[in-house]
Amino acid sequence: MTANAIIVIADDHPLMRDALRQTIAQDLSDAVFHEASSLAEAEASIRSFGEPDLVLLDLHMPGMRGFTGLAYLRSLFPQTPIAMISASTDSLIMRRAIDFGAAGFIPKSAPTDDIRTAVREILAGNSWLPANVSDVPETAAKDAQLAARLATLTPQQLRVLAMLSDGKLNKQIAYDLGISEATVKSHVSAVLQKLNVNSRTQAVILAGRLNVEDPARSASI
Repeated sequence: MTANAIIVIADDHPLMRDALRQTIAQDLSDAVFHEASSLAEAEASIRSFGEPDLVLLDLHMPGMRGFTGLAYLRSLFPQTPIAMISASTDSLIMRRAIDFGAAGFIPKSAPTDDIRTAVREILAGNSWLPANVSDVPETAAKDAQLAARLATLTPQQLRVLAMLSDGKLNKQIAYDLGISEATVKSHVSAVLQKLNVNSRTQAVILAGRLNVEDPARSASI
């Protein structure tokens, strides 16, 4: 285990960030924590630490778009272990998180001892899933293929894919990213080729499979 571990806690709920920090600090008193409330803040925090020892990443905070945020951070920081944290306890979602590059999946409802164990295991270079998940199902072949294709996209190509999913035109994407429309077209072409699709619409449909329903939001409806 890394001495004086640097841990980024990325969650849009301050109380959850505080609870996770206190729980982990009881086990790792020398750990250094940094908090983020969005995907953009998480990225900035990781950069500021020169790649921390662990990132705890909320599946449903602003900017995440389900597993798109995980894929994006993995493309930027492939050596940084990222564990998903979520209110979800769905075994299939846990399996998909691992497929898309997560080092672990920690339900927010997990006992404090389990959270500490998960952090220790991941810092030691292992993966972690809840012990009560006795038979995590394999994802469908199409999801495994999607995970492999996403891994070939560059961070900028993932940004473009996310903006395509928002329905933005090349001109709007170029403005948002500060690049030329010709460069956007080049990125779109690369995205289509790497995802093995023939149109922007097909790419958006494929990207839609990365979305994960927020159980907290569903419960409030």
